[in-house]
Amino acid sequence: MSEREAARAVGGPDPDGRARATSGPDAGGTAAADWWATAVSRIEPDVIELRGQPVQDLIGRIGFAEMIWLMLRGERPDPRRAALLEAALVSSVDHGPHAPSIAVARMAATCGVGLNNAVATGVNLLGDVHGGAGEQCVRLLEEVVAGSRGPGGDTGGDPGSGGDAGGDPGGDAAAVVARWRARDRYLPGFGHRFHSRDPRRDPLLGLVAEAAEDGVVAGAYLRAALEIERLIAPVPMNIDGATAVVYAELGFPAPLARGLFVLSRSVGILAHAWEESGQGRRNKGPIPPSILPTWI
Repeated sequence: MSEREAARAVGGPDPDGRARATSGPDAGGTAAADWWATAVSRIEPDVIELRGQPVQDLIGRIGFAEMIWLMLRGERPDPRRAALLEAALVSSVDHGPHAPSIAVARMAATCGVGLNNAVATGVNLLGDVHGGAGEQCVRLLEEVVAGSRGPGGDTGGDPGSGGDAGGDPGGDAAAVVARWRARDRYLPGFGHRFHSRDPRRDPLLGLVAEAAEDGVVAGAYLRAALEIERLIAPVPMNIDGATAVVYAELGFPAPLARGLFVLSRSVGILAHAWEESGQGRRNKGPIPPSILPTWI
């Protein structure tokens, strides 16, 4: 129990000196304040703190990827980890109107709903099938890495670096792949309906390999992903798999892999919605008016 939680349990003052009322006229205000208690931000008159850091000390001194890390994890990353996160975010920004999230945002922009609604429409399409493969791939990699650990889960790696430094995923990867394929023939993070080899794969994995060689990350999830790729050859890793490697190596939980993808893809969605809003179309449908749907 934290110092603040202990103070609240006995009705005493918070560590910052503010008294807490458990009954009487101030009890309702205390209950409301506790209802929305947060460690993410502190907003008071003339005060804005994000994860305990005054916003005026962050403006102009921290990059956006670092800011995302700070807000999600409560600490600032070192430059190499921040660069890896930024590379993953950049890689997933856009995939053109081939992506349903982009296409639907462009259509929404012509329907008079406003730019914010168009962006929200695109984001709301990022589900398990379109947008969720990164999260699913992190879980897949976690199973492989967990299986490669020795007795007690110890492989000699740095537990704080996001993975195992010495485990061999070989045999365990085959068993995990078999289990996943028994449920679904598609493995999340591998293969692409459009690219024979995703052009985003190699740059991202190259950065992870360099970081692992320099001891910035442990490299366990990279090895696991490459072993899966070897097992299912010639199907290559795609962008969801490559970013899953990055997020897992950086220690982000699987659900945040999807959240980070949403942040990244929102940039492309915004750009396409803005472009479409300036092209003068109204009520843009999924196919040109000259093409009639096949009657079945």
